[in-house]
Amino acid sequence: MTRAETVRALEHEVGVLIRRVRRAIGERARSVHPDLQPMSYLMLAHLAEAGPQRSSALAETFGVDKAAVSRQVQHLADLSLLDKRPDPDDGRATLLSPSKDACRRLSDVRQQRRRRLDERLGDWSDADLDDLVAALGRYNRTLG
Repeated sequence: MTRAETVRALEHEVGVLIRRVRRAIGERARSVHPDLQPMSYLMLAHLAEAGPQRSSALAETFGVDKAAVSRQVQHLADLSLLDKRPDPDDGRATLLSPSKDACRRLSDVRQQRRRRLDERLGDWSDADLDDLVAALGRYNRTLG
C-alpha cells in the first residue's frame, strides 16, 4: 500500500472509530441516567476524573462557549447528578463536581465498559494491546 492509500485507510478507520465512540457515549449516558445527554455525560465523566472545576475550565477543556456549558450544567443539576459549591479561592465563583450518586453510576458504567472491552479483545495478546495503546497515544500527541 502506498503512503497515500495508508493515510486514506487511516482516515476511514478513524471515521469508523468516531462513529462507534459517539454511539458508545450515548449508551453510557443513558446507562448513567435515561435522560442524560451525551455532552453532559462527557462533562460529568471529566469532572469525576479531573476533580471539581469552574464552568470556565469546562468551556476551555471542551472547546465550547460558556453558554453551552451553562446549559449542560443546568441539565446535570436538573438530573441531580451535579453538586455546586463556592470556590474557596474566589467566593463569587462556583466549583462543579459529580454528586455521590453520579460517581456511583459513573463507576458502574466504567466497570461494565472495561469488562465488555476486555471480553471483546479477549483474543488480543497483551503485546497487541500495549502496541495499540502506544500507537493511539502517539497519534493523539501528534494531532494534539
